Amino acid sequence: MPLRLDIEKKLTQRSERVKCVDIHPTEPWVLASMYDGHVFIYDYETGSVVKTFEVTDQPVRCGVFVPRKQWIIVGADDMHIRCYNYNTMEKVKIFEAHIDYIRSITVHPSLPVFVSCSDDMLVKAWDWEKGWECTMLFEGHSHYVMQVKFNPKDPNTFASASLDHTIKVWNLSSPVPNFTLEGHEKGVNCVDYYNGGDKPYIVTGGDDKCVRIWDYQTKACVQTLENHSHNVSCVAFLPDRPLIVSGSEDGTVLLWHSNTYRLEQTLNYGFDRCWSIAYLKGSNKVALGFDEGTVLVQMGKDTPVASMDTSGKVILAKHNEVSTVNVRTIHGDITDGERLPLGTKELGSCELYPQTLAHSPNGRFVAVCGDGEYIIYTALNLRNKSFGSADEVVWDNSAGEYATRLGTNDIRVCNRTFKERKSMRPTYAAEAIFGGALLGVCGRDFICFYDWEDLQLVRRIDVEATGVYWSDQAHLVAIVGESSFYVLQYSQDAVNNALDAGSGQLPEDGVDDAFELIHEVPETVQTGRWVGDCFVYTNSNARLNYAVGAEVSTLVHMDRPMYLLGYLPKENRLYCIDKEHNIVSYTLLLAVLEFKTAVVRGGVKIAKDKVLPRIPSQEHNKLARFLESQGLREDAMELATDPDYRCDLAIGLGRLDLATDIARNFPSELKWRQLADLATVKGDFVLAEECLTESEDYSGLLTLYSAKADKKAMLNLADKAAAAHKMNVAFLANYMCGDMNKCLDMLISSDRIAEAAVFARTYVPSRISPVVDMWRNGLRKGGSVRIADALADPEAHPHLFPGIDDSIEGEKAASALAEKREQLPASAFPEHRHEAGMDLAELLQAVNLNGNGLAANGIEEEQTDSTPQDMEDNDDAEVTGQPSGEPVENSPTDDTDYPSGSGEDSALAEEQ
Repeated sequence: MPLRLDIEKKLTQRSERVKCVDIHPTEPWVLASMYDGHVFIYDYETGSVVKTFEVTDQPVRCGVFVPRKQWIIVGADDMHIRCYNYNTMEKVKIFEAHIDYIRSITVHPSLPVFVSCSDDMLVKAWDWEKGWECTMLFEGHSHYVMQVKFNPKDPNTFASASLDHTIKVWNLSSPVPNFTLEGHEKGVNCVDYYNGGDKPYIVTGGDDKCVRIWDYQTKACVQTLENHSHNVSCVAFLPDRPLIVSGSEDGTVLLWHSNTYRLEQTLNYGFDRCWSIAYLKGSNKVALGFDEGTVLVQMGKDTPVASMDTSGKVILAKHNEVSTVNVRTIHGDITDGERLPLGTKELGSCELYPQTLAHSPNGRFVAVCGDGEYIIYTALNLRNKSFGSADEVVWDNSAGEYATRLGTNDIRVCNRTFKERKSMRPTYAAEAIFGGALLGVCGRDFICFYDWEDLQLVRRIDVEATGVYWSDQAHLVAIVGESSFYVLQYSQDAVNNALDAGSGQLPEDGVDDAFELIHEVPETVQTGRWVGDCFVYTNSNARLNYAVGAEVSTLVHMDRPMYLLGYLPKENRLYCIDKEHNIVSYTLLLAVLEFKTAVVRGGVKIAKDKVLPRIPSQEHNKLARFLESQGLREDAMELATDPDYRCDLAIGLGRLDLATDIARNFPSELKWRQLADLATVKGDFVLAEECLTESEDYSGLLTLYSAKADKKAMLNLADKAAAAHKMNVAFLANYMCGDMNKCLDMLISSDRIAEAAVFARTYVPSRISPVVDMWRNGLRKGGSVRIADALADPEAHPHLFPGIDDSIEGEKAASALAEKREQLPASAFPEHRHEAGMDLAELLQAVNLNGNGLAANGIEEEQTDSTPQDMEDNDDAEVTGQPSGEPVENSPTDDTDYPSGSGEDSALAEEQ
């Protein structure tokens, strides 16, 4: 059967002719070296250009990543090798390496060494830690040397392919070739090594249109592959797939099976001639360079082929090799997320290339599927028990039966003796099958569940399923879709009743009551399994989550994609595996899952009485949060251990006394603020004051004291707020208490002199002059001399401040009246209500200080006696800050006499 690989394009970039490609091992990058002298780095996840290097105006025929140095090294037709830092774009080194076109560069996997080859028929080794000097010159080819490649199994040796029809194998320590392979009828363009440990093979391609496989131990040509119609320009042995890839000037890329040498697939992307192939060990991605651009493809699923039984034994398949490990052999403390140091035991070689592997429910057998075939092995020693043609194999949950799918309309069920028992040909195209309590057959946008016994339809569910996971008790099933998964409850009783009613036959359209949707969770599931009634899964964001009912909890954030293997209840540990077959473990307490499951089912008392005693106290706080999410705040309050969380719960429950005790024992600003809000709502203003004081909430205290009309507390608050540099609160508190002098002092101490002058003019006229002096001095220090000289004050210019004496007397009157009011009880307020609206004259009369003052109408009369010209002069004086027609005292000498008000206005405008 042919090798079944889903090949998916991940990147397509049209460009100038691409002569060489390379893939970065950790970043999602592809390096493309261009014939026009440019080098591009593409992000194959986004399809964008990450970096661009303008290397030269001649072709760049080779380029490679050096990840350990954050470099790229490129060789061009100008005979120079250049090195760039791909992070900083800095040119690290440029030197002339050959006397003709540079064809290929390969980097040693560990040493600071790389090898280059050229049309000058030479191969050179370079050491960048020795000043980029040539440490060895390899001579022996009689024509252009087209490519060099290090041996991954012995990095001190490398092979070179030349147009002299030969392949030579060299050692870094000797200028003489170890041996020469001859057999191509024309020039050899490309060479690569087999990565596996079982075959000492080299693959080459040449102008004779052939791909040849060589055994470099026997020096013999093992196989010749002929299907290209033009020169073969690039070849590769894929390290993680049993494939040989060859690219040709005929525009095609051929995939050959590396074991059978059968042509598996032909790729033609219409990009004209193919010049380069790059792959990455541990990945299923392959980059291709063409005349018209770059293509990156993903060959098959990028998931590890592994399975774990209920006893902790794991079977792993890599290529055709099958091995086993036992996670229970690890004793002592296990750190969550750390790679387990497991000893691997080789079980043997599989006759086919495994693409899926699954244990039977009892763990005795393992089904391996791939290449359109399947084999049932014994799990202990990999002994073949059954085989056949199939694209998929799935197991029954309990009976030990299994089902196979071949193509889209051939489904067969075999019993535990591996004999075919039942078969069916569905009327729709079956794209996948799933095992479990029922046999799931997936169509294009629906899934049908059949009973194992007679393959009768139980229920059709309209969802595009990508995975089906049954619980151990077979009463719950998770159906995974593209963007959500659905948890359904399965009723075997409903199915049995339908069978009884139909005399052993189910209705043609299934049983409606067989499934009931419980929850839909918007998560993309990669792998999952049930632990009791809890669904554990890994999602697309590299998180390990578990869902109890509709409540999803994150167990761990992983640093790389991981895949679930299994769960061991006795150890309370969950096991995962990555792409490199590293196995890690995480703690997942079964008792915690049982507790949550019981709560979801409504058995809170059972959970607390029977399950809770088995759960360590350090888990109680997490359980309390779960209870809160279920609306059980009182029960959460009993379990919570964190003081902050307990305080939050007490406040949420309105338990003022309990929240107060917690806040006093474990004080924090947040607790006091939350408690202050609750106390205010409850009307406990004594507690609210305590909370606001403890949290230093001066704004809240200001509101509270002003509402209580507590002047003494307000003044005390003003002092505290000023000491804490909360000047707005301190100012407002003093203002509300009528202490205008303190308000003015605060403005001055805050260096807000301009505001202080305006405030003094309005509320404290007796202090205008010293404040104006401060204002002037500050302006002069800042260089605004003219503005400073334009300021006027009542002492120097009394005629600019008419009525200032009355204002000062009114200030004294208001102060005396305020002192008198302080001695009155609150019951006297109705008698003094009118004082709030008194004008200046009435205020003076109220305190018997109106003898020399002016009545309100007197002020009006004085204003009426002023002439219009005086009014204009006064207006000008107020604007300019000086008397009309008079020079300002202490003004700087100037040869120009300004007209009244106008010159200073101009100077002020210039200063501003």
